[in-house]
Amino acid sequence: MDTTEFDEIRPYNDEELPQIFEELIADPAFQKAATDAIPNVPFELLAQKIRACKSKLDFQETFCYGILWKIAADHTDGLTLDHTAVPDKSKAYTYLSNHRDIILDSGFLSILLIDQGMDTVEIAIGDNLLVYPWIKKLVRVNKSFIVQRALTMRQMLESSARMSRYMHYTISEKKQSIWIAQREDSNDRTQDSVLKMLAMGGEGDLIDRLMEMNIAPLAISYEYDPCDFLKAQEFQLKRDIEGYKKTTQDDLISMQTGLFGYKGKVHFQTAPCINDRLAQLDRSLPKQELFSSISACIDQRIHSNYRIYSGNYVAYDLLKGTSEFAGHYTPEEKLRFVTYIEQQLGKIKIPNKDEDFLRGKLLLMYANPLVNYLAACQ
Repeated sequence: MDTTEFDEIRPYNDEELPQIFEELIADPAFQKAATDAIPNVPFELLAQKIRACKSKLDFQETFCYGILWKIAADHTDGLTLDHTAVPDKSKAYTYLSNHRDIILDSGFLSILLIDQGMDTVEIAIGDNLLVYPWIKKLVRVNKSFIVQRALTMRQMLESSARMSRYMHYTISEKKQSIWIAQREDSNDRTQDSVLKMLAMGGEGDLIDRLMEMNIAPLAISYEYDPCDFLKAQEFQLKRDIEGYKKTTQDDLISMQTGLFGYKGKVHFQTAPCINDRLAQLDRSLPKQELFSSISACIDQRIHSNYRIYSGNYVAYDLLKGTSEFAGHYTPEEKLRFVTYIEQQLGKIKIPNKDEDFLRGKLLLMYANPLVNYLAACQ
């Protein structure tokens, strides 16, 4: 199979790494980022360790693994993964998850998989985040493949088809798992467009093509989302300013806030691979019906596998003005959550700040997982 069509978007092959490592080591912006991330170690020593890495996994285990566990130790109250719903660890899966943090969702997943004796995942990452040349190189060393965003309609179709072929090749030929996420909002719905893209590559009909991908829904539950106030702020700016768009600077602030903000407990829960469900579908149904049905199955498996924290119950009661779930939290837990929300509100610095609107958005972010969980478990 000719794989050169993937050269522009795929992670680097291991034999390409020495050249890329030299380019990174020579880049002053990368030098600064590396010494910020790993202080107290001279850059010459880091460069030496980078050059000693023979594969992408080597690089991840030498650098990313330690940095990510340090972030977990410093900024969470515990990071856990339950992978029991997907017992065959020798298979490659497409982990399709809800989305909470630009960097940490996939980063945390990979270090948790390593601890279970499994390989790290290849990561779908939008090119809008690759704001400097060194970041683009670094993410491709770190097993990311590039989702191209700013394209015309026709280019978009070609790009999606190529990405789909690449993902099928990665699962079937490379036997390498992939992580791909839903859109980043607290309502966590699978877009049909993601499934349509996945079904562009592969062989057979729509169901065969999706079965080839071994889709395993993954529920990610952060007790606190450090970027919640930035997301609330964006809701008000979108409401007040016609055509409001986030800037590159906004994305960088989100990345930094997400990495180093307090997250409370963080749990990753795999749901069973959906192939059992796909096998039962009526293949003669219209495509749109099939996509809707598959999206609903993935959503149900993600939502029913959330870990629900006391703050989710508090948020729901505050939003609805009830005490329906008062049995699920203590007065201390309620006070802690309310204090947290007010602190996050205080971080929002925009003109015409609409506190009631912003508070409502913050509470909704924490209530939504509970609403979805209750609906999915009926």
